[in-house]
Amino acid sequence: MRLDKLLSHMGYGSRKDVKALIRKGFVMVNGEAVYNDDEKIDEKVDEVFLLDEQIFYKKKVYFLLNKPKGYVSATYDSYDPTVLDLIKETQKGLFPVGRLDKDTTGLLLITNDGDLAHRLLAPKHHVEKTYELTFSGDFHASYLHQFETGIQLLDGYVCKPARFELIEPHFGRITIIEGKFHQIKRMMEALGLEVTSLKRISFGGICLPKDLLEGKYRELTQEELSCLNRQR
Repeated sequence: MRLDKLLSHMGYGSRKDVKALIRKGFVMVNGEAVYNDDEKIDEKVDEVFLLDEQIFYKKKVYFLLNKPKGYVSATYDSYDPTVLDLIKETQKGLFPVGRLDKDTTGLLLITNDGDLAHRLLAPKHHVEKTYELTFSGDFHASYLHQFETGIQLLDGYVCKPARFELIEPHFGRITIIEGKFHQIKRMMEALGLEVTSLKRISFGGICLPKDLLEGKYRELTQEELSCLNRQR
């Protein structure tokens, strides 16, 4: 791989930017300064440093973020901070897999793997997503059957069957296999209930780690990544 391509892919600037860094002698390969931006390297073997930082090449990366309130699930927004503002990695092409509403918290995947994201979000794959929620209003036992058969939203759309577990009078857990706009809030609204908080705790078979604080993230384990790749 060309040295300038590696640095650009890893998010250290445009191809023009990294060419300038190399020509100024800021990049070392195997302990020696390199001045040719088209220098060919073996990204799996050669040690590359930009100033004092070692560059480890990864073509695809996968992060599990515990999203806090106030951040939008987008790569850019004119008014609000995005979930990518929480990711300190320089890798190019990162994006959130799907979306959580601005006021929804919990598990959100961040990656640059478009193929995996497409598989996880494709409606035909029915990938499960589980949320914890608090709500106002009285929950009746008959509502459980409505979730199982498919709740009809106020606009007439009939949701696919879902599972609802009532844990306390105003606290429950719901698992859905689709992702319509504001779906859970609209499902509860159809029953005369109002969601007051919503947190995603699992997605595609992986769970939100209990020790991962809001606003923090970590790389997926190989086991978690394998679990996601089985969602077909």
